[in-house]
Order: sequence, then structure tokens, then C-alpha cells
Amino acid sequence: MDDSTQIEITVLGSLAEISADDWDACATHGVSPPGDPFTTYRFLKALEDSGSVGTGSGWAPRHLVARIKGEVIGVMPLYAKGHSQGEYVFDHNWAHAYERAGGQYYPKLQAAVPFTPATGPRLLARPGWEEVARPTLIEGAIRLASQNRVSSFHMTFCTEEEFEAGKEAGLLQRTSQQFHWLNDGYDAFDDFLAQLSSRKRKNIRKERRQAQAFGGEIVSFAGDEIEPEHWDAFWAFYQDTGARKWGTPYLTRRFFDEAQAHLRGDMLLVLARREGHWVAGALNFIGADTLYGRYWGCLEDHPCLHFELCYYQAIDYAIGKGLAKVEAGAQGQHKLARGYLPVPVYSLHWIADPGFSTAVEQYLIAERDAVDEEIEVLTSYGPFRKTQGEP
Repeated sequence: MDDSTQIEITVLGSLAEISADDWDACATHGVSPPGDPFTTYRFLKALEDSGSVGTGSGWAPRHLVARIKGEVIGVMPLYAKGHSQGEYVFDHNWAHAYERAGGQYYPKLQAAVPFTPATGPRLLARPGWEEVARPTLIEGAIRLASQNRVSSFHMTFCTEEEFEAGKEAGLLQRTSQQFHWLNDGYDAFDDFLAQLSSRKRKNIRKERRQAQAFGGEIVSFAGDEIEPEHWDAFWAFYQDTGARKWGTPYLTRRFFDEAQAHLRGDMLLVLARREGHWVAGALNFIGADTLYGRYWGCLEDHPCLHFELCYYQAIDYAIGKGLAKVEAGAQGQHKLARGYLPVPVYSLHWIADPGFSTAVEQYLIAERDAVDEEIEVLTSYGPFRKTQGEP
């Protein structure tokens, strides 16, 4: 490569160091709604501006930018991590093993969207520059890790295409699973139910009746329908869930103010109100062909209300908008009985220590086989009719 096409890689300590236009030229390609709402400038900037990432969070921005003759051709959302929280592809055991052997696992580098177990591109390239930008960004991340003598570089919830490209670049491959609902061209919720076995169909109808009988109403808000008062209610729900699951909620209260100002066009908020008070809610993000379920919380427990707000209302919305799928977040085999099927999700890893890298690679080979087998078994137990003649 001659000097006229030399690629320059720079590291940003904040998204404020790059314009929204330059970042989104690589992240969204000017498409609205974006295929992946989580790698947009507005979403990642809201995390930084709200203090959800940055000083004291264990997520220090180290975003990569690739330029040719000053023009941005690729970007990577990258963070220096001081722990393994908020990632949902768990490597705690790797950290413990490495440190027991005398190594220092943290800090590490993580190409990811913080607190967001949703598949999407991590090697963001301006159209026409994909073949140049993507390998350059991988090389840049590994070089940054090596120069700073950190233990490892990880790219989590990447696309399948990136997964294969990472293998070619020598990265270790890891698979895990999530549960996604797939739209088979349904015109209504009952069309979806008609594809289920009789027992599962009856169970879902029973759960929906129970949820609707909680003594109030369920209301959905999207875009400009979302008002500041809704975030006051949802913050209380989010705190309750965060305290039970993580000890400390990942997002700050200010994040929801940033969401109201900059992100509500990407959001669907489903709330339950009883006796004039909001008592439960689910927050979703809207992509070009996918609805992403993200957070749920409640102040009152009512039978099946969680299933209704998080899963069935999401399916209703996806069918109504013609979306291809609903991603319901990490884990949860209980989703299987509600029409969400297991699918593989992908991550890539580079480990500086050759011996430790070899040990992890051997583990990942066995893990991939186990995940493939589990997906096959779980799919066979899915709620859908096995034959056309089955009631």
C-alpha cells in the first residue's frame, strides 16, 4: 500500500472526538430506522453523556477510527474493561484461571455495546470500504492490546459474517445461544398461535387472559408518544430489576433523560397502569427488521404480566409492523414455550498469552459442540406443531 492510501488508526477517549455524521456514515449508512440502533452515535453518546460508561463504570471508551486521507472509512465501538460485568458473554472463569496462574486479566479490550446482548456489527464500515476497513479495525484492536500489554481483546455479539472473518484473522471463535421469535409472515397473533401445538396454544391464551385481568390497562408508547413522566415510572421499574439481578443498575437515571431527548424514535415502551399508577413496564428498541427487548421491571407482581409485556406485546408489535423477528435478550429457556426459538450468537477473542490462548481454544471447541447440541435438542422441544395434521 503506497502513502496515498495509507490507513491511519486513531483511538478516541470519547465519541465527542468524532462527528455524528462521520460515525453514522459507517454505523447506519444513512438508513432510518437503522438496522442496529445500538451502534448509532446517538445511543453510544447517550451512554457516555449520562455517565453510564466512562469514569468509575469499568467501561472506558477506546473507540477506533480508520481514515484514509482524512476520510473516515471505519469505526469500532471499543472499551477498556476493568471487569466482566454487563457483557452477557461470560469470561469470569477465564479471568479466575489466568489470575490463579499469576497473570493479570484486567484490563482487557472489548468491542461491544455496553449492557446490550444484541447481535449487530462491530466492524462498522463506510459503504464501499468494507473489505479494507474491517480487517484494519481488527488489526488495530490487536495492536492496541499488544502495545498496552493488556491480556485480551474480545468482540461480542458480532454478526455471523464478522465471526467468519475473525476466524480468518486468527481470532478464537465462541458461540452461545439466545431465544428469538421469528415472523413467518403472520398477519395477526392468532396466525402465530395456529402454528403451535394445541397445548402450547391454549397455555399462551390462558397466560394472556390472566395478564389482562390484572386490574388495569396496558398501553404502548413509541417515538413522540413517550413523555418524561413515563421515564420517571420506568426508572423505578428498572431500579427494582437492576437491584435484584446486578446489585447496582448499569444505566444511570440521566440515561433515560438522554433517551427522551435523543433516542425515543428508536424505542417502544409498554407500560401497565392500575388505579392511576404505572405498576410495570418493558422497554424495547426498534431496528429496521427487528424488535429488541431490553429491560423489564415492576412494582407489583401480577400473574403472567411479565410474559404479556415482554413477549406477547412484542410479538403483536412485530406482526403489526412487519418486522422479521424479536430478540428477547439474554438467556431464559422459559421463552421456548412462548414461541421463541434457540439461535446461535457469536463472539471473537484474542488472548495475548500463547499458552492460555491454546487452553481457551480447546475449551471453545468443546463448548461450540455442546451449544450446537443444546440448540438442536431445545428446538425439538419447541412449541410448534411437528406435522401439518397435528392439532
